[in-house]
Amino acid sequence: MAKVVVLGAGLVARPLVRYLLDQPDMHLTVATRTVSKAQKMIGGRPNGVAKTLNVDDMSSVESEVKAADVVVSLVPYAYHVDVAKHCIKHKKHLVTTSYVSAAMNALDADARSAGVLLLNECGLDPGIDHMSAMRIIHRVEETGGKIVSFKSSTGALPAHEANTNPFGYKFSWSPRGVLLASRNAARWLENGAERKIPGEQLFENYYIQDVPGAGSFENYPNRDSVPYKDIYGLKDAHTVYRGTFRMTGWCETIRKIVALGWLSDAPLQGFSGRTYGDVTRHLVKAAPGADLPAATAKFLGLEPFAAVIKRFGWLGLFGDAPLPGDKNNPLDYLNVLTLSKMSIGENERDMIVMHHEFIAEFPGSARRYLTSTLVDYGIPGEDTSIARTVSLPAAMAVKLILNKSISENGSHIPVSPGIYTPLLDELESYNVIFKERSQEV
Repeated sequence: MAKVVVLGAGLVARPLVRYLLDQPDMHLTVATRTVSKAQKMIGGRPNGVAKTLNVDDMSSVESEVKAADVVVSLVPYAYHVDVAKHCIKHKKHLVTTSYVSAAMNALDADARSAGVLLLNECGLDPGIDHMSAMRIIHRVEETGGKIVSFKSSTGALPAHEANTNPFGYKFSWSPRGVLLASRNAARWLENGAERKIPGEQLFENYYIQDVPGAGSFENYPNRDSVPYKDIYGLKDAHTVYRGTFRMTGWCETIRKIVALGWLSDAPLQGFSGRTYGDVTRHLVKAAPGADLPAATAKFLGLEPFAAVIKRFGWLGLFGDAPLPGDKNNPLDYLNVLTLSKMSIGENERDMIVMHHEFIAEFPGSARRYLTSTLVDYGIPGEDTSIARTVSLPAAMAVKLILNKSISENGSHIPVSPGIYTPLLDELESYNVIFKERSQEV
């Protein structure tokens, strides 16, 4: 019987756990800090067991790795390299859904020597984005064409009927990760020129995009897109861009949150307040008793009636709600507040929108504009779309590894046909289906 160990049982883990428990001749161990979460996911199935694990105790992690055939790491990305080193030592395969790091890629030679696959970025974004894009890129190349422009954007959003707060966003996973991503700098290629945006200006650089079958969204650049020219083999591309979708109004609002200092993870110097309003008052240096919304609007160069100020009021940034006693900085205060005010409801649907755009040139014919679009919804009362689309590719990859359908060793992401073709084919059976369009340009 094959033995699989899953490290972590967070918000996206359940579809993976359930999928693996349904596989024949497989025993699953879910090791996590809060064992009750794992027990609930396993649901008493005889081929599953939950264990308590402190991921900071690497000797305990090593014990779990040693007992497995394949390890799935769903713990924070900072731990993945140490987990991978144990996998190499004990000749165990590893699957993660996180961005591959330089330190992980540095293990490539050791993993190859040990006959071990370190499969990273096998989730949604990163993951399904790579697989669905490479399917079209390879198809164009196989028919003699070349990609001269590539854009790819993804959004994890509330479904339109669940879009019921003024931020146009609901958290179906960790708010802290979303908020931290709001500080990232961005780089991409546009018409042959390299564009760079520092993190503090990220939300000043967005555009409105219509996505067929999904709606109109703000699109802002996502991290560093330039390496994907080489990762995807886009040697002829003059534009390479990866973006993030949000509902309209998000970018201006988050830009102003950044400007206030609410995304700082450093304790506030000289602060002795007790409420969220006290933090805002401290950040804008408003006098005691001053009209806080008006003072905040003046600090930000906005009119007091601006929609951004109204959103801040709705969230509670001017209010008397007490600060959490176990936190000590604006980012963590905000994380608690957004989780309480902006979590997706149990009976609400979330929505994944992924949209690829290509301009392809073919010998002796006109250029073509190709698109590939995924619109996927969560299932109320069951799994969110973000949970399904992040964890199912990883779960399916585990099965392929155990069946020896994937033969690669070393550090990889899913950009080769031997990996992405069976994964995309099986995802379609779960209704994760891209709609492709083509027109002359």
